[in-house]
Amino acid sequence: MRRVILCCVLVFCFMANTYAQIRNISGTVTDKSSKPVPGASVYNVETGKSTQTDDKGKFLIQGVAGQTLRFIYMGAQTVSSKIGITAVVDAQLEVSATNLDDVIVTGYQTERKKDLTGDVAIVDVDELKKQSVANPMKALQGQVAGVYITGNGAPSAPATIRIRGIGTLNNNDPLYIIDGVPTKSGMHELNQADIESMQILKDASSASIYGARAGNGVIVITTKKGKTGKTQLSGNAYSSLSTYVNKLEMLDAEGYGKILWQAYVNKNLDPNSNGLRYQFDWNVDANTNQPVLNKVLLPEFLNSTQTLRTSNTDWFKEISQLGIIQNYDAQVSSGTENGHYLLSLGYFDNKGIVRTTGFNRISARINSDYKLFNGALTIGQNLSLTKTKEVAADIINSALQALPIIPVHTVDGIGWGGPVDGMNDRQNPVRV
Repeated sequence: MRRVILCCVLVFCFMANTYAQIRNISGTVTDKSSKPVPGASVYNVETGKSTQTDDKGKFLIQGVAGQTLRFIYMGAQTVSSKIGITAVVDAQLEVSATNLDDVIVTGYQTERKKDLTGDVAIVDVDELKKQSVANPMKALQGQVAGVYITGNGAPSAPATIRIRGIGTLNNNDPLYIIDGVPTKSGMHELNQADIESMQILKDASSASIYGARAGNGVIVITTKKGKTGKTQLSGNAYSSLSTYVNKLEMLDAEGYGKILWQAYVNKNLDPNSNGLRYQFDWNVDANTNQPVLNKVLLPEFLNSTQTLRTSNTDWFKEISQLGIIQNYDAQVSSGTENGHYLLSLGYFDNKGIVRTTGFNRISARINSDYKLFNGALTIGQNLSLTKTKEVAADIINSALQALPIIPVHTVDGIGWGGPVDGMNDRQNPVRV
């Protein structure tokens, strides 16, 4: 009987001790300037319970000494604190005022980032400017989750964007909105330096604003405006180089001949009737009854006038060059309480990695707004002028099909090498 009573006493003491440890932990969450941070989440790591701070930054949560409280708030670094002997745990967050008050353009209205409920991706414009590409959309690669972007490597950096997958057979491109105006212009005409903010509307709610045109998603772009204060002048210039990561390995003259011989043999044709100036020393093995190539025979000259010496040309190498990108931007802006203006000039030039290819863009933008009659009337304009010139890479296909035995130039180094009688009519890719 005594043992039973003793066990009950010990269990009661343990429960009383445990109950005594669970307390209401209170505190205040502030920023660096000691201002309260309302709406911050307070999370007990061990128990999984959480709460939020009120408009004065105060909170109340249950906890035990030694447990960890985690303080989370959008636009601030997460802070963790352990519960000590006292029942008060205060936290100070490093809050970025800019992040808290960021305004997200969703169409006909703007919302604060922390109040946003739709599926909107906010693009870091500063990261876009670090990439030396002609098209700002191409710079989005790897920047936005759930957005698929592909390109073909042309100097103008055309981009195929898929936000909501493939919905039709014809057009799956998103709708572009620049300063509130829908546009079908190519984004390669837009200067990256002129972009103030960019948001991608990915959910179906965008259709309530723009209708069926938003079925493939919407990309909302806001360009820079003048700001109140002294006149500001800024400029930016950079240059970069580009080349192939991996070049195509082309067949040399002898390698091409071996493939040509095999093709004719597979068709049960005479390889020496190819008409491409290739001749072959070959026979049929008496034991295996299989054709055997002994040697590829090439003439010294391809034509009777002996102006085209048989060569070993790597045409892909001949049409390739070191790509050079140059970009120059200049902006001047100013503003008062009654108006603002911004003037932007830009020059972009991309000398492609394929000869004769390139992209050039000259752009100018004027954004202004002025208040008249004590603010009763506001007038202004967003004006953009762009001139572009692009030369596409049409010679790659010709280079891949050109014969390696054809030289780039004639023997005097002045004339151009090319097909002669009996050869396929393929123009010299370098000459084109």
